[in-house]
Formats: sequence, C-alpha cells, structure tokens
Amino acid sequence: MSAPVDALPTRDTTQSRALMARARELFPGGVNSPVRAFRGVGGEPFVVARGLGARIWDVDDNEYLDYVLSWGPLVLGHAAPAVLDALRETMERGTSFGIPTGLEITLAELVRERMPHVEMLRFVSSGTEATMSALRVARAATGRDLLLKFDGCYHGHADSFLVRAGSGVATLGLPDSPGVPAALAELTLTARFNDVDGVEALLRAHAGRVAAIIVEPVVGNAGFIAPDPTFLPALRRLSTEHGALLIFDEVMTGFRVAPGGAAERYGVRPDLTTLGKVIGGGLPVAAYGGRRDLMARVAPSGPVYQAGTLSGNPLAMAAGIATLRALTPALHDDIARRTRALVEGLRGIAARQGVPFTADSAGSMFGFFFRAEPVRSFRDALTADVELFRRFFHAALARGVYLAPSAFEAGFLSAAHGDAEIAATLERLDAALAEARH
Repeated sequence: MSAPVDALPTRDTTQSRALMARARELFPGGVNSPVRAFRGVGGEPFVVARGLGARIWDVDDNEYLDYVLSWGPLVLGHAAPAVLDALRETMERGTSFGIPTGLEITLAELVRERMPHVEMLRFVSSGTEATMSALRVARAATGRDLLLKFDGCYHGHADSFLVRAGSGVATLGLPDSPGVPAALAELTLTARFNDVDGVEALLRAHAGRVAAIIVEPVVGNAGFIAPDPTFLPALRRLSTEHGALLIFDEVMTGFRVAPGGAAERYGVRPDLTTLGKVIGGGLPVAAYGGRRDLMARVAPSGPVYQAGTLSGNPLAMAAGIATLRALTPALHDDIARRTRALVEGLRGIAARQGVPFTADSAGSMFGFFFRAEPVRSFRDALTADVELFRRFFHAALARGVYLAPSAFEAGFLSAAHGDAEIAATLERLDAALAEARH
C-alpha cells in the first residue's frame, strides 16, 4: 500500500526552485505557456530533466508517473524508440530546408488514410496557426465574418478565439484578454456546449452572417466534457441548413479518441479539421485540412494567404510518421482499455471514500471533476470543487503521480502506461484522495 501521509518521503526540490527563480527573471511568470506556472493549483512548479515511457524525472531526480504527456502529443510515451530512431536518421540529412520533402507527403497520406474527410491539408507549426488559418478559409469561402464557438472551448490564442460568453446565448462576446479589440471580439459568438437550442437561436438571430461553427468535439480545455449523442450531428445539420462551415478542432482529440479522431468516433463529417499534438510525435507541428474545394482556396492554389518558414520541417514530419505508423488500431484499443480501467478505478476510490465525483474517457483521453452530476458544459464544470482538486493534485504529486495542474484540463495515457502503472497509480491516488479530503 502507499505510505501513510506522515511517512511520505519529502521531495527535494532545491534545484527546481533555483531554476524557477532564474526563469522568472527571463520569462513572464517564469514559463513559456501559462498553465505550466501552477496558477490553477498553487505552489511551485517543478523543472523536468528527462522522460522515459510513462515516467518523468525532475532536476532533483524525483520520479513521476506522467498523465499530462506534454499536454497530449506523446501517445507512445516519452522517448519512444520508434520516434527517436526516426529523428536520428532524419537529423543526419539536415534539419530544415524550406523546400518540399518526401516526408511531408508521407505524413499527409497517413493522415488522409485515417481521416478520409481530410481530402487536402496544409502543415503548420502550432494549433493556433491551424485554427486561425481554418477560420480564414471559412470566411473566404462563405463571404461571411461571424464565428460561433463554445464557452470553455480553447482554439489557440488568436484574437478571434479569446472570447468568452456573455449573459445569454444571443449576446455578442467580450474580449477575454486585454489587447483583443472589442470590434474583433464582436465577430465571435459563443454558445454553451451541448446546447443545440442555443446554437440554433444564435444562427437564426444572425442569419446569413455566420461563416463557421468551430468546436472541440470532446472538450479537453475545460476539463473533459463529452458531447451528448445528438450534439455533433445537430451541429452538422444546423451548419448545413444555415450555410456555415463546420470546423472540428481535433488538435487534442485527433488520433486519441479513435484512430480516425472524433469524426470517426461520432460519425460526423466536418467541412474543415484542425490537427496537432499526436501528428508531431512530440515535435511542433499542426495541420488544417478538409474538403478539397475549400483547401484549393489556399495559396498558391488560391487567394487565401498562409505561409510558414518551418511548416512541414523534416524532424516534425519524421516524428509524426513514426508515431502514426506505430499507433495501430490494436494499440489504440489497448491504450483505450487501460484508460477506461483508470477511470473506473478512480470512480471506485471516490465512491468508497464518499466523495462527489464524476469521470469519463474517450480513447486515451480522460478527465474528472469533484462533483456528483456529470458535466455537460463549462458552466457545469465551474461548479466542481476546485479547492479539493488543488489539494488532491498536490497529494498526488507528493506520491509521484503528475496530473494536469488545473481542474479544467484533460489527462492522457500512452502506450507505455501498462497495467502495472495503472495499478500503482490507483493505489497512490487512493491515499492522495484520503489526504486531500481531510
């Protein structure tokens, strides 16, 4: 069994603290992406030194079972041999050319094999680039300006996406970040996830003006929120009826919730899709694509301009190829089985301890909230016990389990998370919850 609370070894974090002090002099908040600062849970973030399989070690040599996995890309685990071998082989031939390579074609073909609705695509270097570019294509194709997104869904940090909901579904958005012009924010409408009536009301209120509906098919940036069975089909129907394009943001869900992503899992074909994370195998790469007639509008085939110096760079392409080739349907199903086992184990722990708790998974992606009822929207998520999550996170970290440092982020498993790792994790989290609730 896990050690009692008073017998837990004290983690030495001397080197992490020293490095973070230096980092705060160099980077805003000491980090290069806000969630890494642990603002959602408090305390001092650790500095990682290395990773292997399902584990990471910090600079003080503390070991953790990792359920963040670089926020999703590492579906094969840390330092996967297939990925490292591909990178070494590719590096010896050069790291970047700004000229077409065969690797780009191979990875694109692998994507299209798994996602036939992505008839043509363009590689970029980040999910933000992908969603921003997909929106530009949608506006060009429809001749419309408005975007409809969902409260709590994150689509990168482009100005059009940094908008929260107003007091009602027909209310125009307000900027979520200083520096986003109000005039631009007014072009973004927000609805509640899983609220079909709200979406329809917005489309009717702004008839003929909405260029696209963009959605995380499974919300992962407001915690894990699954779609109701009728929700995504309704978005497909409504977008078609109102002349808007449907964009699936599968940066997180792509190749995780099913071998062909959410479009395969839920049987809904979007007009455009954005991808990232898994397709780079841990290196910076993303993509946007979809119907051939839409993508033919992108320069140089058409007038919609988008470019990138490092787009399709050989290292990212090689890592992506190695990852997708290794991620067979059988392996995907095996990781999904262990993800379900983790979630079922967490439910059992919470039930035995009498803690209000809800959890779910899709493929190798999972999440949980400390509240009794299932979460169907970001509004629901905000009613969860965030303070209990904060205590649970730190109790888990002390026992060598690294969960996402926010109550509003999904978690991930990899091929390296075997049955033994799941059993060890559940044993440690049982003790962590017992500590956190007292």
